[in-house]
This record gives sequence, C-alpha cells and structure tokens, in this order.
Amino acid sequence: MPSVRKCSRTGCLQPAVATLTYAYSDSTAVVGPLATASEPHSYDLCEAHALRLTAPKGWEVVRHEGDFAEPEPSGDELTALAEAVREAGRSDRPAPPPEPEQPSGRRGHLRVLPDPIKP
Repeated sequence: MPSVRKCSRTGCLQPAVATLTYAYSDSTAVVGPLATASEPHSYDLCEAHALRLTAPKGWEVVRHEGDFAEPEPSGDELTALAEAVREAGRSDRPAPPPEPEQPSGRRGHLRVLPDPIKP
C-alpha cells in the first residue's frame, strides 16, 4: 500500500505538496505541483519549503502560481487501506503456527549439579 510522501528536506515530516526539479542546462529550479510518482532526480517538498526555496546565484526559480494542495488519495489507496483494516480485524483467521525452537549450537554455561553430600 503506498504511503503519503513526505518532504525531502532533512528532519521535515510534513506531507509533500510540490516537486522540485532542476534544469541544469538552463540553470533553473522548477517547483511545481506534486508529481504523480516519485522520481530519482526530483525532490518532494512540503508547502513551507516549496515557498521558501532559493536557488544559487545565477540560477532562476520557476514556481507554480497558486496554492499547493495535498493530493487526494486515489480509490486504489482507499481500497488497499480498507482491505488491510478488514484483514487485521478478522477474528476467524487461524493463528500463525508457533515458530520451532532453533538449537543455538552452543551449550549453556550453567548446569545443575547433584548435591555432593547426599547419602
């Protein structure tokens, strides 16, 4: 089940609402609406980081005009979530079999010894 994408900035846990991409040949940073899929050479940003982004000297920042909105969950995500909740709440599922004990390959270092004074 896909999870909500988070801002790429270190330490930021806010949901992503924009995608930052770079056009190196044009020395341009482009901040637009959140891409439908995460790309390896783009960065997801929350609204605060998308609005405050600055570029290096000599670069231009092109920003999406208007508000950034959190993407609505798709029907597939809702269906997957509903199925996961249903499955977790089922009481008729068989209990998972207990895991067999694995021999550790080493003997314990403590032993019970008989009482040496016993008649």
